[in-house]
Amino acid sequence: MNQPVIADTKPAVMELEPGTYYWCTCGQAKNQPFCDGSHKGSEFVPLAFEVTEKKTVAMCNCKSTANSPFCDGAHSKL
Repeated sequence: MNQPVIADTKPAVMELEPGTYYWCTCGQAKNQPFCDGSHKGSEFVPLAFEVTEKKTVAMCNCKSTANSPFCDGAHSKL
């Protein structure tokens, strides 16, 4: 598998607390948009990102964003 699975065609809008998070890049995780290790055995690795203050974000689920891990509207072109 060299292309990620499209987990959803809309972003996951959520409020995140400060901390380190791991965004799923393969699209196979059961707890999208976060990594659960489903990429094991593939060339995919999770993308670590830091949130420094509590905020609402739109996380990409289509895995086509140019602004990983955040949605940039790429799903509208799929």
